[in-house]
Amino acid sequence: MSFKGGMGGGANMGQMLKQAQKLQENMARAQEELQTRTVEASAGGGVVQVVVSGKMELEGLTIKPEAVDPEDVEMLEDMVKAAVNEGLRKAQEMVSTEMGKLTGGLKIPGLF
Repeated sequence: MSFKGGMGGGANMGQMLKQAQKLQENMARAQEELQTRTVEASAGGGVVQVVVSGKMELEGLTIKPEAVDPEDVEMLEDMVKAAVNEGLRKAQEMVSTEMGKLTGGLKIPGLF
């Protein structure tokens, strides 16, 4: 009985490790770049606008004067919350989409 395959498995393992290292480098580069990218969202027909970064941080908030009604502060609060939540959702979607391109759609827990 002869055994086929010999030392070939080691070469495949080495190639897999190189590919994994390259993927890791590409993912680190992409994560760094995504932290500088931003998305915009708005609420109330655009009277409240936000800018959220890929780091999931609120980078900008604009409230147009017509959104400010001293008699209805609750409405303004709701519009700010809605805009921020939409901005965070868009930022997460941006990160997931870009990282998914690198991983071929494979979800890696804790990464994105």
